[in-house]
Amino acid sequence: MQRLPLNTLPAFQAVAELQNLRAAAEVLHLTHSAVSQQIRVLEEQLGFALFERRGRGVVLNPAGEVLLLSVQQALQQLNEGMRMASAVASGSEQRIRVTVLPSFAQRWLLPRMRRWHELHPDLLLDIDVTQEKVDLRRHGFHAALRQGLGPWEGLASERLFDHPMRLWVFGGAADALRLAGQDPALLLREPLLGDPDVWKAWFAAAGVKATVTPVAEFNDLGLMLQAAEQGLGLAYAPALLAADALRDGRLIRLSPVSVEHIGHQSYHLVYPPKLRDWPPLVALRQWILDEMEMSRQGLDLG
Repeated sequence: MQRLPLNTLPAFQAVAELQNLRAAAEVLHLTHSAVSQQIRVLEEQLGFALFERRGRGVVLNPAGEVLLLSVQQALQQLNEGMRMASAVASGSEQRIRVTVLPSFAQRWLLPRMRRWHELHPDLLLDIDVTQEKVDLRRHGFHAALRQGLGPWEGLASERLFDHPMRLWVFGGAADALRLAGQDPALLLREPLLGDPDVWKAWFAAAGVKATVTPVAEFNDLGLMLQAAEQGLGLAYAPALLAADALRDGRLIRLSPVSVEHIGHQSYHLVYPPKLRDWPPLVALRQWILDEMEMSRQGLDLG
């Protein structure tokens, strides 16, 4: 197969999405014949047809549908790359796109957004929340806040939280008078939230051999802590995620016992290496580090 003629791809995408050569020509500010010629060149280079004619319009055939998915992603990535390159060159970009874990966004990042806006009123922080590990370049993100050990292939990463990521047990304010500082075995009588294996490990660390059947399991620690605040049961989490609720008295640490768990690793700021010195990313990095330091000073996060 010969090399793909890249200059024909915008015309291919426009025709495929609009299903009409004339409409595509208007969008691209080209003549009908120019667009038709680009589609013909593309099909000749590929060696197979991409469209079927239906009345005055055209529709993709199965081969065209497969190609369109790749072309859409490729053009989006190219456009984002050019925009990012321009931003790095000029230093004038006013928007930074970040993908974040839901629990971190809910419990730590969002409560601090007012201070971000006060410091950087002209710099929009565009936050996408997902449990999935996103391909930053493909989806047009400048950075990610991730949990893990790293490194991440092709990306630079900086550890944000230096303390060991240990799990502590928390209850709502109503639980504090009854349970704080009590024998850990007493917690077995309470409704427990989360993964039974984590609770088994925690009770073992506390010297209690236990079979645990939680009343509810969660795939997001932020939601589990919210349930604990509302008195639905006891929860475990890294203290960092509970920092604000501990300060405000919405959650109480019920025991000095904590346990490490492989599923809860350190937080990192991850980004393409070439953006290391890009002013918006520099601002984001410094703001997060400053906020982390404030969290450490305000609480013993152990």
